[in-house]
Amino acid sequence: MQVSETNTDKAGGAATVRRVRADQARRVADILRHQIHAGTVGETLPSEQHLAAEHETSRNTIRDALTLLRDEGLIDRGPRVGTRVAARKFDHGLDALLGLQETLEGRGTVRNEVRAGQRITAPPVVARRLGLDPGEQVVYLERLRYLGDRPLSLDLTYLAPEIGARILDHDLAHTDVFVLLEQLSGQSLGSADLTVEAIPADRHTAATLDVPDGAPLLMLERLTRLDDGTPVDLEYIRMRGDRITLRGSLSRGIPEWKVL
Repeated sequence: MQVSETNTDKAGGAATVRRVRADQARRVADILRHQIHAGTVGETLPSEQHLAAEHETSRNTIRDALTLLRDEGLIDRGPRVGTRVAARKFDHGLDALLGLQETLEGRGTVRNEVRAGQRITAPPVVARRLGLDPGEQVVYLERLRYLGDRPLSLDLTYLAPEIGARILDHDLAHTDVFVLLEQLSGQSLGSADLTVEAIPADRHTAATLDVPDGAPLLMLERLTRLDDGTPVDLEYIRMRGDRITLRGSLSRGIPEWKVL
């Protein structure tokens, strides 16, 4: 069993922990992963020797860190070619209420394979969240969304009935639902409640998104309202965890206990 050793300086300062190699490798991998996603490293990573000096650790630790990133599919390693970036993720911002085409503008062409577009009786929880009476109908959309020629997300959407019926008459293969909601309602979108969690891909979803069974997905549940507060759009979005990074900027408010 690997044990960490802890030493405390005589001046009463912070404890210094001698971490096992796996811990050090994970720390290095976190930093390199950020650099890859942020685009601050080129297509080829620096040498093991260079990385070991930069992170003040051993080459064996660097090799372990690079193995972690290779297993995630971020890098490839080979003799004579070094360590190359295999894939970069796309940022999906959490700072603004945007559709996928708006979010990924300039990153490639977003297109939608519309797998379902129909009126259904709203499940009770959907009716409640959209402010509808039990038994009312909603418009249900299922779209497989591509960036370029590779699937990016599977979106299941429930729309308020009146505006949803009008959306069915429009080009859903090439237009974001958010854009249509604003055009058809004559209002801006106002706010949304968002929940994000990690889930494994079930067999059917894995085949649809072209990922292995059990691959990590980002599951977004989002309830969107118009500017006047009317709920119009409830979505369950499964995003490929190997293609998307959720990113946002947060600010710290004044805790209530500090307010006098």
